[in-house]
Amino acid sequence: MVVRIALLGFGTVATGLPFLLTNNTAKIRSAVGDDIEIAKILVKDGATKEHLHHQGYAYNFVTSIDDIIEDDSIAIVVELMGRIEPAKTYLSRALVAGKHVVTANKDLVALHGKDLLTLAAKQGLAFYYEAAVAGGIPILRSLAHSFSADKITSLYGILNGTSNFMLTKMGDDGWTYEAALAKAQELGYAENDPTNDVEGIDAAYKLAILSQFAFGMSLDFETITHKGISSISPEDVATADHLGYVIKLVGSIREWQSGIYAEVIPTLLPKTHQLAGVTNVMNAVYVESLGIGETMFYGPGAGQMPTATSVLANLIEIGSRLTAKLPMAPFNSFTVKTRLAKPEDIYGSYYLALKCSNDSGVQAELQNLFDTGKAIQKMHEFPLENHRQCLVIVTKQMSKVAFEAFSRQLSARTDVIILNRFNVLGD
Repeated sequence: MVVRIALLGFGTVATGLPFLLTNNTAKIRSAVGDDIEIAKILVKDGATKEHLHHQGYAYNFVTSIDDIIEDDSIAIVVELMGRIEPAKTYLSRALVAGKHVVTANKDLVALHGKDLLTLAAKQGLAFYYEAAVAGGIPILRSLAHSFSADKITSLYGILNGTSNFMLTKMGDDGWTYEAALAKAQELGYAENDPTNDVEGIDAAYKLAILSQFAFGMSLDFETITHKGISSISPEDVATADHLGYVIKLVGSIREWQSGIYAEVIPTLLPKTHQLAGVTNVMNAVYVESLGIGETMFYGPGAGQMPTATSVLANLIEIGSRLTAKLPMAPFNSFTVKTRLAKPEDIYGSYYLALKCSNDSGVQAELQNLFDTGKAIQKMHEFPLENHRQCLVIVTKQMSKVAFEAFSRQLSARTDVIILNRFNVLGD
């Protein structure tokens, strides 16, 4: 039985699938028991269809989703269009029609995955999305299978290649945020509107998905705190380097006594930490667990072939079950009731960059304020004439509630301005 699939969209990732299907035929056939065949491809309009034919593609391009939904010979629909609509509507219709689904659409999975998974389960169908997180890194399958006997306590990830490229340029080459963004856009890493990448939204979507696999808990996007990299100054980068850190945009999920807490925020990493060496557009996921201990998954987080490879891995898994006539297994079978951590249970170390008045006594007062709670771990002062910052403080481990209280005390002062506040990992 040939496994016939349909593609929704024929952009960068989708055009990588034919190459893999052609050049890995023997391995695919061994795993599936037969071939995987692209039966139809949905494209935008007739002009696109004509253009693709002129480029030498001999596939059956269609311009109506009905041509795929109503074709009973198509077993799997692969969505590579992106955005929420019409992808959500098309995949809902495919599931209702009895077709399995594979998607790389992280936004769709993060915001509406729960509904689509429920529909797939009701129909006894597969809804798989390995490529939705970290491109070619097989992190979701690893969490679902390799960690099934282990308890994960925390997960940290560099999950957005665009912001990581920019921070690499800012840290290694001394570029400003604006210069790094311009270069990322020139190279095609960042969109004309880079908001999702630079403000941590893209990474937060991926955290919502990772939470399902690592902790069995579904997180609504709104519960994930996110702060981007646009406020990071050359002074922040230089100060971090002086104190022995690099700055990365880190997405994290940690389990505390009362539940889990997830956030995306610029984070100071010790230069010796494994994540500190993840540069340019690469992604990484760092897992801490009771059984294995520390594990890091590293690789390309985007790109045609890495993402297409993850898509094909899902197709092979579904296809092998179809040819063996086995029931479909859920992509992730680990589910527990979602519990969100109370702020008083959340602990961490924090970075504060402050601008002070010219009063020489201000810095001493601030040090006394923090020392009252034994909170300061590191402090660095700047000459006011050379720096916009006058004082940088790295706190010791303290509760989120206590840190917010310190921040409110500082914000209430007329002689101090908080320029930046980040997390610090590893101290």
